[in-house]
Amino acid sequence: MNCEQCGEQAPDDANFCPSCGSALRAAATATPRESKKTDDTTASLEIGALDPEHEVVDLPDLAAGTGMLVVVRGPNAGSRYLLDRPETSVGRHADADIFLDDVTVSRRHVTLRQTDHGIVLHDNGSLNGSYVNGDRVEERHLATGDEVQIGRFKLMYVGGGGGAP
Repeated sequence: MNCEQCGEQAPDDANFCPSCGSALRAAATATPRESKKTDDTTASLEIGALDPEHEVVDLPDLAAGTGMLVVVRGPNAGSRYLLDRPETSVGRHADADIFLDDVTVSRRHVTLRQTDHGIVLHDNGSLNGSYVNGDRVEERHLATGDEVQIGRFKLMYVGGGGGAP
């Protein structure tokens, strides 16, 4: 199915566009009760083993202090998100800078902040937690090659210049 707002291709079972976050027609035709169930609950998730190393090619050169998340597992695998703002929100809320459409993701799951030493991931009290390289974390400086797990999504972090202190 295609998003009516931006025209981007979206998985048939998605409620929101992975590109712009707009509600998709299938979600709009749901009854108010179904809609509330999807928006107000977060399913629990059993965390599996760390995936083998992922190889990501054709990455752009990144400026120091910026970074990129590449989805390596999840409905929008292959998507790339440039982290070039002072703060980037990640979650299931339609207003999130990085929208991850799955009930295992909290509405405001994590915040990614730029620092003088690179990008810091901060979990916002999510139900399922945030994981870096298989370890549950509240806050962590990210380093190139780190595997970040948010709900069922696994993302690889690639940093530009400056690493963790």
